[in-house]
Amino acid sequence: MIVDCHTHINCAAENVEASEHLTSAAETVDICIVLAAPEDPSQEINKKLSEYIGKHKEKMIGFAVIDPTKDKTSVKNLAASTEKMGLKGTVLYCSRCGFHPAHSRAMRFYESAQELGLPVFFHNAGALGPEAVLNYAQPYLLDEVAREFSNLKIVIGTMGAPFIEQTLSMVAKHKNVYADLTIKPGNVWQIYNMVIAAHESGVMDKLLFGSGFPFGKAKECIETLLSFNKLLADTNLPTVPRGDIQNIIERDTLTVLGIKK
Repeated sequence: MIVDCHTHINCAAENVEASEHLTSAAETVDICIVLAAPEDPSQEINKKLSEYIGKHKEKMIGFAVIDPTKDKTSVKNLAASTEKMGLKGTVLYCSRCGFHPAHSRAMRFYESAQELGLPVFFHNAGALGPEAVLNYAQPYLLDEVAREFSNLKIVIGTMGAPFIEQTLSMVAKHKNVYADLTIKPGNVWQIYNMVIAAHESGVMDKLLFGSGFPFGKAKECIETLLSFNKLLADTNLPTVPRGDIQNIIERDTLTVLGIKK
């Protein structure tokens, strides 16, 4: 099974079905996780995502966007934002929304998420606008969260770039922390260094495949990873066993995150 753990749609659009997501993302893989974005009030965006996911249940799983500093996150309220809408996880944008990952209200949210068995995807890296707080994107800030809530499944999005070494330390230290290997096929040197660093750190089994759609497409990302050892074929640089890379692509992310399909 191939699961793309990192895709987006424009929930703010009038008709999300018109999105390229259906053909360019969902059809390429067995299942794709669709992350809501902090575009409008969380409840509105989550409702639109739920409606979209509901029409394509066999191919998609939705993660609700949560801003713990604004949203009600008791077990009852969080269940209403996820279970009743058919959403199976949550996504936080700490740097973009301007709150520390271990903010007191965020910690109360994690407690509810752990009780409900909802994984938390930290979308703190990647393309950040000038208003984002880069300091809050540092993966090591999740250490307190992972220690306090050891049964909470945590995914560090986009390998926590540009703080990739911190991400590798986090996934090596905590059994409940994973990293989303979303790549840009054109960034050959960046891909090489990320994968080699993960291999040398012995954490290849903690990486989940993601495309970052619409910024990347699953087919291109898969092809790039499978041809990883050819990227720098004319050099004497280290390589990674093809089977280890294929295991990332074919990892059963749903089981890893405790998501029942």
